[in-house]
Amino acid sequence: MIAYNFNSVSSILVEDGAARNLGATLKARFGCQKPMVITDMGLVRLGMVGPIMHALEEAELHPSLYDGVEADPSEKVVLEAVKAAKAHGSDLIVGFGGGSSMDVAKLVAILCKGAQALGDIYGLDQVSGGRLPLVQVPTTAGTGSEVTQIAIVTTGESTKMGVSDKALLADLAILDATLTKGLPPHITAATGIDAMVHAIEAYTSKIKKNPISDGLARQALLMLGANIEVACKEGDNMEARRGMLVGATLAGQAFANSPVAGVHALAYPLGGHFHIPHGLSNALVLPHVLRFNEPVAGGLYAELAELVGAGDSAAALINWLERIADDVGIEKRLRDVGISHNDLPMLAEDAMKQQRLLVNNPREITQDDALKIYEAAW
Repeated sequence: MIAYNFNSVSSILVEDGAARNLGATLKARFGCQKPMVITDMGLVRLGMVGPIMHALEEAELHPSLYDGVEADPSEKVVLEAVKAAKAHGSDLIVGFGGGSSMDVAKLVAILCKGAQALGDIYGLDQVSGGRLPLVQVPTTAGTGSEVTQIAIVTTGESTKMGVSDKALLADLAILDATLTKGLPPHITAATGIDAMVHAIEAYTSKIKKNPISDGLARQALLMLGANIEVACKEGDNMEARRGMLVGATLAGQAFANSPVAGVHALAYPLGGHFHIPHGLSNALVLPHVLRFNEPVAGGLYAELAELVGAGDSAAALINWLERIADDVGIEKRLRDVGISHNDLPMLAEDAMKQQRLLVNNPREITQDDALKIYEAAW
């Protein structure tokens, strides 16, 4: 058998209402005094951040807040957050929100402690030195960022760089399903399908596929598939919300060790050029990449189809995913999100820059292949 290494976070706490006890948890587990919460202004406006800050103050801690995170966070945002954390003398970092906030939190924890600059840590295993204690609290069920060792930064108008290092793995991930209660259906749908893509691509990853990730990916797909439609239609259904949140975390653990591939490679240019949310970008190209991969990965797709009760073929899995997209009301065509046919060659050219992802795809994707996939998705 091929040797492999599996890394994940030190601890995961699954508890409804756990965020309300965040201060006591941090004090007991880490003995910190000056935690910084990193989040976005949207969650502040929704009133979700106030109770978190209150919980920290109630525990006689001295917290600070950075709420400048944006979707697809830039280097500027990361460096602003680092400056604020250093000015506060932060001794622990809390990522609170979606993938963008949790990614920024990872980088702040690294850059506040070590002597490296942000540009020094791009790439694979480039982090040296320690980091501040790191706690991740997701408010959506999708990115899996709370349990991954990856952070993505926007470095230009449409370019991104990644940091991948086990030093980015959190000390604690807190899964509190009450934080996802009432999440709008379109966000629930997009983030949920994003998590399903994580599970599917981890299960079929070419280079680092392994039995541990396989088991996590299968369980993740089962939980996500069983709950996504209920969660979209009944936003207050806590059983469905819990299933989505845990499923997304399992998928995150799977793809952190058996990396994503062609779907993500073709999705990234959609976000970079047209600012389409990451989960929706994945959903738009998902069935078309799977059809392209079918000659090589059809057997594995058939296994997943049988697992979720959709049938016993790759086509059955694709049909199942397309039915879910219909049921949750998510956009299905590139033209539906404002992309013109003339944009497709540019997207195909940009997709080729995602070689760190394309090498994991079960079937080689050339620029001409990428263009044909985008055309099928248009």
